[in-house]
Amino acid sequence: MDSTVRVVQGLCKVLAMMVLAIIIVSVAFLSGFGAGFTLAPARSAPAVGEEPPEFAVFWEAWHLIENEFYGELPTMQEVTYGAIRGMLMALGDHDTTFTDPKHAAIMREDITGSFEGIGAIVNMLPNGRLVIVEPLPGRPAARAGLQRGDLVIKVDDTPIQNMTLTEAVSLIRGPAGTTVRLTILRKGVREPFEVTIVRERIELEVVESRMLEDGIAYVKLIEFNAKATQELKEALRGLMAQNPKGLILDLRSNPGGYLQTSVEVAGQFLDEGLVLTERGKGGLEKKYPVEGGGLATEVPLVVLVNVGSASASEIVAGAIQDSGRGILIGERTFGKGSVQLPHTLSDGSELRITIARWFTPKGREIQGVGIIPDIEVEMTQEDLEAGRDPQLERAVEYLLTGK
Repeated sequence: MDSTVRVVQGLCKVLAMMVLAIIIVSVAFLSGFGAGFTLAPARSAPAVGEEPPEFAVFWEAWHLIENEFYGELPTMQEVTYGAIRGMLMALGDHDTTFTDPKHAAIMREDITGSFEGIGAIVNMLPNGRLVIVEPLPGRPAARAGLQRGDLVIKVDDTPIQNMTLTEAVSLIRGPAGTTVRLTILRKGVREPFEVTIVRERIELEVVESRMLEDGIAYVKLIEFNAKATQELKEALRGLMAQNPKGLILDLRSNPGGYLQTSVEVAGQFLDEGLVLTERGKGGLEKKYPVEGGGLATEVPLVVLVNVGSASASEIVAGAIQDSGRGILIGERTFGKGSVQLPHTLSDGSELRITIARWFTPKGREIQGVGIIPDIEVEMTQEDLEAGRDPQLERAVEYLLTGK
């Protein structure tokens, strides 16, 4: 028992150091949840044996559990991970998250533009439910019949309500060729039902572009990942060479990505001013100006947004709206305007810490509010099933008539 207690105490001391000082190696990447910068120097970790007296209660509780609990005790790794998650719950910020090494490795695929999974854009609602924002056309989720607005309540046999978005997504992801069973709650269907999906390798087409009828150019940005800026530039060169009457930038169901990519993308449509302001701990502010040299700074512009437009999408939409450069059409955006700095811990697990919030050039907060379009147009499930796109139609109408 003495040796076990010594191991426990040693690990608890490590945990205390982790809890009281985030001295960890950061990795500069993002998976649709915002990016940030270090706002203040890290606090020094307490020396072993110098933990605050409050941690005596933690040790006291563990020793009682170890001596009296009727059942199998968790491993010390499980205890440590559980304690970290409990600490994060106490923060009251569901965007500050912890992910174990296995699931952290899966999530790191996002920003490369490819991953293995079901091919659907998802988000976690404030009520702790995971919602299907958009099944990607032709991908496993769409072929299996998942619809926009479906709520996922279980992954295989694991309930996922009140998990973090990262935790829930990491359960849905998995090797190509394997199956995952989702329990779905759908509006208009009385009982939950199961959908079994075979995972595939998903290669994201970051940019889609084409000329519409009446000389209107259209470009859709799927995600603000590492390939987005270059592919957007290539698409814009081709479109602008055709002297379009107007341009539609489609950011619907775009979950975000790199902060720097959002600045670069905004700069393709704005020739001056601010893209955003980032406000962090202690009142520290960082302003991101337009970089200039954009390819589409004068053509009449409409931006399409919906509830799935989040994070970097909201930065770009807000900058264009505040500047008066173009108008927004569609539905209120998701409202993801907080900044998470990702850190890889020594065992490969990952901690994402909210360090700041984003504000539009005119100082409007994005977090929990979203961006309200200038012209609100709803896209219903009936529209989707019938292949109609009233938001796109309204954008074309505006560019042709000016109203």
